[in-house]
Amino acid sequence: MLDKWVNRADLAESAINERHSARVWGMPRTNLGYVAWPANAKEKLFVHWHYWWQAHYLDCLIDAARRRTTKARRDRIRHTMRGIAVRNVGKLTANKYYDDKAWLALAMGRSGRVRKIRVPKALKPLESNIVAGIDSLTGVLPWRSGETFYNVPSNGPAAIMMARTDRLEQAISITDWIFDNLIDMDGLVMDGLRMRMHGPELVRNIHPYCQGVALGACLEIALKLRERSGVSTTDVGSWRDADKSEDSLRYIAHIRALVDSISRHMANPHGVIDWDTGDGDGGLFKGILARYLADVAVRLPDDSAANRETRKKAARMVIESAESVWNHRLEVDGLPVFATDWTADARLPQNFGIGSSGINEIVSVVRVDERDLSVQLSGWMLMEAAAKVAEYVTGNRDEFTGRSV
Repeated sequence: MLDKWVNRADLAESAINERHSARVWGMPRTNLGYVAWPANAKEKLFVHWHYWWQAHYLDCLIDAARRRTTKARRDRIRHTMRGIAVRNVGKLTANKYYDDKAWLALAMGRSGRVRKIRVPKALKPLESNIVAGIDSLTGVLPWRSGETFYNVPSNGPAAIMMARTDRLEQAISITDWIFDNLIDMDGLVMDGLRMRMHGPELVRNIHPYCQGVALGACLEIALKLRERSGVSTTDVGSWRDADKSEDSLRYIAHIRALVDSISRHMANPHGVIDWDTGDGDGGLFKGILARYLADVAVRLPDDSAANRETRKKAARMVIESAESVWNHRLEVDGLPVFATDWTADARLPQNFGIGSSGINEIVSVVRVDERDLSVQLSGWMLMEAAAKVAEYVTGNRDEFTGRSV
């Protein structure tokens, strides 16, 4: 039922906002998320704040406001965008990591879709800075300024941003580079290419969020190509009746193949995404994949049996993963704590920090992954993805069979 997933997403939102949300250095009309809960003294001062984690916090706030817009939600979005600007201490473009900047550009771009929210003036310079970072030799973005490592975590979200902002040729060039160079034997997207003196060296690591952004880039490109060919992106009949763009079908074929590979190699037989990602940055990886699987489930054109099957696979992984995570949650004061392992019980986060014995004291403490904001944001992202899928399925029940959502 739709109400079930909306309620769970609301509780996930409340958990983050009550445990992590705080003003930046006490300044009014600012907000950021503490990077851990319970937070130690340094975390409360935002000594560590993780630019790209806050971008995903902002994205989740926008998800909630898109479901139901309230003044409190609008205010928190505005305050978070201001908090990011304040804590960054300088222009947002000064960050040398292109993946960080691309994630923030995506979130800030979506903020304008919330009623009565204006996108910040800093967005356009941020987008231009990302585009200007494309390497002239490879035609893609490095991981960071001055690097010779070209990876999907930077190029995937950048390609999504470029497609959404009518830089379609650049989005296509980057996405083609990913699929021409970084698909492994299982059909999954590898991490990137590192340029060495002897030539390019594959970095073969497989991460869930690389699959997610590749799906997102292909979907945005396919929909833009359909628009350019005069095919409606909302009327199902026109999808079926109009001449299809061959280029659009190429990206749709990528989506079909990649969703199939994800379901075979990253999910268990029940459809739960069970890839080990741990804490820290990895805590966000599965949530990002869920976000773009949900996008595929509700936005992939419904013009063929193959597409409909892909939509069902994507929807099933989102819903089954969300059921598993919810069933394995802890509750503290009536609000959920989500597990880093989506098939195992969540563990209670424990506070720790720098005491009198300094770093030696920290390294002796067993770290609980669930303490990290990244892990909890991933759970919230998953609940929002499930709510999005459930809303669509509620209005299109004839298309989906099997488990009720």
